[in-house]
Amino acid sequence: MEISEVRIKLMNDPHERLLAFCSITFDVSFVIRDLKIIQGAKGAFVAMPSRKLMDRCPKCHTKNHLRASFCNQCGVRLDENRADKDDAGRARLYADIAHPINSDCRELIQEEVLKAYQQEKISAQQDGYICRYDDFGEEDFARLGPYEEDYEETPVKQPAATESTHIRKNNQVFRIDPGESGSDRSRPHHTAADQPSPNKVSSTENESGGKGKGDAFGSGIV
Repeated sequence: MEISEVRIKLMNDPHERLLAFCSITFDVSFVIRDLKIIQGAKGAFVAMPSRKLMDRCPKCHTKNHLRASFCNQCGVRLDENRADKDDAGRARLYADIAHPINSDCRELIQEEVLKAYQQEKISAQQDGYICRYDDFGEEDFARLGPYEEDYEETPVKQPAATESTHIRKNNQVFRIDPGESGSDRSRPHHTAADQPSPNKVSSTENESGGKGKGDAFGSGIV
């Protein structure tokens, strides 16, 4: 058995342990995809493609992954520590979909994959680089449904902060007026000129020449 081709998809986040995805082809006849190159404590290593282990809810029999705290169907609380442990005491949460059954095969795969990984990093720095890994469009953005495009809010113009905003939604145009500014909110409803002055003298007192209240009482009555 020979590894006839290795394809690498590099990950660009330097803060993640996942360095790349890869696929390998044996004897130009059989392909295994979604192997992972992971940065470990002792260097990079190759992890085989795997799936999450699941069990069934005892109440509704729906499948849930072993770390689920609640059932996805009925919502009953589940034991978070129900997964089996390996010899090192770690929970068994994943199972390999494909993996070598002897050390010689594992070393062969890891050696060829890591060699291709180093070559791919060099190729990625060159102009016109194209990744050959086939991800079947999983990184593309989905298309909207035939009726969802009508609900997309599209600004008609870019108004100033004091102008109204117009948006188009479901083939209709709506106007949104701006709220009051900070200066408008702090401004009183009545100005000082509208308020009566405590020192303002009435016309009756002016006509009486400043006499006492008793003299001015009833002076305006005919």
